[in-house]
Amino acid sequence: MITLYGLKNCDTCKLALREISAAGLEHRFVDIRGDADLMTRVPLWVKLAGAKALLNTRSTTWRGLSLQEQQLADAEPAALLIANPTLVKRPVIESGDELYVGWSAAVRAAVLGAAA
Repeated sequence: MITLYGLKNCDTCKLALREISAAGLEHRFVDIRGDADLMTRVPLWVKLAGAKALLNTRSTTWRGLSLQEQQLADAEPAALLIANPTLVKRPVIESGDELYVGWSAAVRAAVLGAAA
């Protein structure tokens, strides 16, 4: 089962969901703003993918943070991401024991595999 964490209005998340559905893969969508257990998931994601991979420093949310808040990205990235879920690069995809961030061609190939 594939679990896709993202935002309902995120175009990249919508694209990933469409392609996963079209491939006939079993999946579920979890909205990171309200439905995700970020206290549990984010520390695991940071451990597996790294803070740099997860942190969207090009987002409007990032630009709206104070310098002090941005400095938390180095010191306490999980805390920053939990407090600001829209800073998470999307989608975050859990598939079995694998974790993927984004919907690049490499992620698409890995997730869709032979179904692509």
